[in-house]
Amino acid sequence: MIVIDGYHAFCAIPFSLRALFVALGALSVWFVWSWWRLARRGKGVLAEDPARANTWYHVVVGFVMCFIDTLGIGNFATTTSAFKLRSSMLDEKIPGTLNVGYALPTVAQAYIYVSIVKVDLWTLALMISASVAGAWLGAGVVARWPRRKIQVGMGGALFAAAGLMLRAQLVAGGAGEGALALSGQTLALGLAGNFALGALMTLGIGLYAPCLVLVSLLGMSPSTAFPIMMGSCAFLMPTAGIRFVKQGSYSLPAALALTLSGIPAVLVAAFIVGSLPLTHVRWLVIVVVLYAATMMLRSALAEEQSAPATLADGAVAD
Repeated sequence: MIVIDGYHAFCAIPFSLRALFVALGALSVWFVWSWWRLARRGKGVLAEDPARANTWYHVVVGFVMCFIDTLGIGNFATTTSAFKLRSSMLDEKIPGTLNVGYALPTVAQAYIYVSIVKVDLWTLALMISASVAGAWLGAGVVARWPRRKIQVGMGGALFAAAGLMLRAQLVAGGAGEGALALSGQTLALGLAGNFALGALMTLGIGLYAPCLVLVSLLGMSPSTAFPIMMGSCAFLMPTAGIRFVKQGSYSLPAALALTLSGIPAVLVAAFIVGSLPLTHVRWLVIVVVLYAATMMLRSALAEEQSAPATLADGAVAD
């Protein structure tokens, strides 16, 4: 029988990677403690929250979406589509709920993929830092937006996500060898791109497909997108998520359902399933995301049309 010495296995990891893992662990502990403390104050607890009546639906959604997310499809746009399908979530709470609810499952993904996929650690650390900075600034803005502005923003972001997923699907088809590091001008472009993607995460557009496109266009091996995108999300989602929690701009019951079902889904996908032929599933996801984008913009249009009527009623009442 082989006994695995966890301490010596950890020490065998390069120091820079160990430092990254320790930092991610510390961030995760801070996130859980901050979330628990703010939840006790009633942040994210709404008297009329449709998510309360859809807990089991969200548990299933969280498991399925984190399962396919671990295999490289992404779960933000698909989860938004599931929310819209049953109207199980207030539109203005979707960005915050996604960032809070999927934070810990993404941390689990990061530990797995950063460990097994080769990428230059300096490039990885800088790309992660850029995405965290973008998410921190973006979350502070989006958390204060009114419902219609979020609907319009998410609708446009979902259309963009569908386009990027399509591009990623085509890129993945011809993926070959590439660089494992960035330097000079390409590094600057990569940092600017990941900063923007981190900010867009706070609008509910996932980072996975855009990141795959970004690293491929910069000449990196498409496989390096996995540690970069999962490492970036693992650091930025707890950071951005707490900003949403502080503003109460998320649904606590839905976020808990996504977290508790998402973590086991990641482990099943990574250690039991490993990989699946997902080409046809990705095409289906693109169609589903386009549906969600259309429904989000329709909701925004309905919101706009109802506003003049409400103002008119108020004027008559006065």
